[in-house]
Amino acid sequence: MLFGRDKSTMPAPEDALPGRDDYAFPIPDKHTVLGTPIQGPFPEGIEVAYFALGCFWGAERLFWNLDGVYTTAVGYQNGFTTYPSYEEVCSGKTGHAEAVLVAFDPEKIGYEKLLEVFFSEHDPTQGMRQGNDVGTQYRSAIFTANDRQREIAEMARDTYQQALNERGLGEITTEIEAAAPFYYAEGPHQQYLDKVPNGYCGLAGTGVACQVPLAGGPA
Repeated sequence: MLFGRDKSTMPAPEDALPGRDDYAFPIPDKHTVLGTPIQGPFPEGIEVAYFALGCFWGAERLFWNLDGVYTTAVGYQNGFTTYPSYEEVCSGKTGHAEAVLVAFDPEKIGYEKLLEVFFSEHDPTQGMRQGNDVGTQYRSAIFTANDRQREIAEMARDTYQQALNERGLGEITTEIEAAAPFYYAEGPHQQYLDKVPNGYCGLAGTGVACQVPLAGGPA
């Protein structure tokens, strides 16, 4: 709670914090593991995907370990406050989710594989929380960069829901929305679990693996 408000309820746009016109902190140039830039423009042929699956520290590590991923970064997405800070997002008054930017080479790894990791490695049935992390910033979401990604994401969600149904598990609450601006998080949060290998990671899956049929064509 903050000032009596439930942080698991999205704020109305008019109630969100006002934000600013630019970042209030510097953004690192390079990925500490991959050595690649974390800000675009990225090389020709590299595509970008965005996922929210709880605390972004552990979520980012899931993706940077995949062959074919060019770079990753953590940030704040699909909220109302422009250029927010971590403290502002944690207040529950910006509407943002903690998100991971994944820049990938579709010749080496498909969007379907990224979705398999997304659904398998967290619990997408928990609404505005992930484990003990409670609040709108921890919601499960796929922020799509184009119509093709949306089609594949919806197919993946429906396929995974069938698998959950067979195990008697709950309904998926994952949001699938067009990607709004991605605001990079502060430097200490980027590749946090590389800098702090034994740091906090609150992710836990359902125990049901996600298998996404190949859709064919670029995402």
